[in-house]
Amino acid sequence: MAERDVRIGILGCGTVARGVLELLSRSGPSIATRLGVPVSVARILARTPRTVSGASDAIVTTDPEQILGDPSIDVVVELIGGIEPAGTWVRRAIAERKGVVTANKALIAAHGSELLAAAERSGTDLCFEAAVAGGIPIIRTLREALASDRVTSLVGIVNGTCNFILSRMSEDGGLDFGAALAEAQEKGYAEADPALDVDGLDAAHKLAILAWLAFGAGLDAGRIHTEGIRDITPRDITFARRFGYAVKSLAIGKDLGDRLDLRVHPTLIPLRRVLASVSGALNAVWLEGESLGPCLLSGHGAGGLPTAVSVVSDVIDIARRIRPGAAGSIRLAAPIAERPVQPIGEVRCRYFLRMTVQDRPGVLARIAGALGAHDVSIEQMVQEGHGSAEPVQLVMLTHVARERDVRDALGEIDALTVVTAPSRLIRIES
Repeated sequence: MAERDVRIGILGCGTVARGVLELLSRSGPSIATRLGVPVSVARILARTPRTVSGASDAIVTTDPEQILGDPSIDVVVELIGGIEPAGTWVRRAIAERKGVVTANKALIAAHGSELLAAAERSGTDLCFEAAVAGGIPIIRTLREALASDRVTSLVGIVNGTCNFILSRMSEDGGLDFGAALAEAQEKGYAEADPALDVDGLDAAHKLAILAWLAFGAGLDAGRIHTEGIRDITPRDITFARRFGYAVKSLAIGKDLGDRLDLRVHPTLIPLRRVLASVSGALNAVWLEGESLGPCLLSGHGAGGLPTAVSVVSDVIDIARRIRPGAAGSIRLAAPIAERPVQPIGEVRCRYFLRMTVQDRPGVLARIAGALGAHDVSIEQMVQEGHGSAEPVQLVMLTHVARERDVRDALGEIDALTVVTAPSRLIRIES
């Protein structure tokens, strides 16, 4: 490694970039001791001329070429997000043989394997720890710590916005979705347009990255079955608790051998499980290794400083490799290949079903008959409002069944005149 300092250029000046500046200022001496040389910020890109907190005005620029075209900059840190222009700038940095660190989950989910291949050809490194679960070292765990094992499954809370909303809805006197979302926006956990988070798209991007690293699957996030949390109600959460479950938005990945089971959706999980107690904006990922067994990683999945910890950690990793013959040595834990994804209709699990029905004799028999005709058996059941003239809630937990069969049965049930509203289906992860 050269005796001069390792110089980085930061593309973007938002919350995470300011966190990076703060960390480098606060921990600069200890980082220099570990590396043998200091890490310094040479340039930081802003959209418009402005003062960036924590950065000298002299290093702020509005011209990306002052970062990408500067041969003295060793590492480019991309923190602007989105596919473009971030993708173009990352490709340019790789072509210039600069190390690249990014927190851009959308870019890595869509083009990660291509960008890694380009980095390998160029003899440089691409790191993206902060692209999934903020400050939790899940990428490093899959890429390095579990490189000798076969990951068989992962189940994660990987979107802090959804977890915060569902946590607030789950508290005594819990809020409805709209009120919980408004509070999340007020606290800065949700964007003004929250669709990417609450509709599950953010988690799907992250699951695509995790499946790539854990299972060697090269796939687009669009192939992952994705559902959001907009339709979850406090009533669903209350009934789930009566049965001993919490409602969480989960990213689920399982290696079934000949195919993968990949999905993002609201899920019932037993209250005894660790993930059920992960509340607020925290993230957590539960891994199962063939040899290791279970492993849990949990922590802050968003926020300027927690995410900056992952970014700076990647910068340090690349800096260690800036010496003859070492750059370009970071590799994936698994080879990348196309792998089929199980259709959602073929998923087999237990289900929470909530129906709104008229309280009349014979209604339960008709519903149970429709379920039975499609090989769906009832494990537990509760009815709220027995004897009322108003429609009542009929809630069931099923035994393990195939989703296509469950949905076919619900189609018949919802067509009954005694059913007054569309039925709710939520999968159960035991």
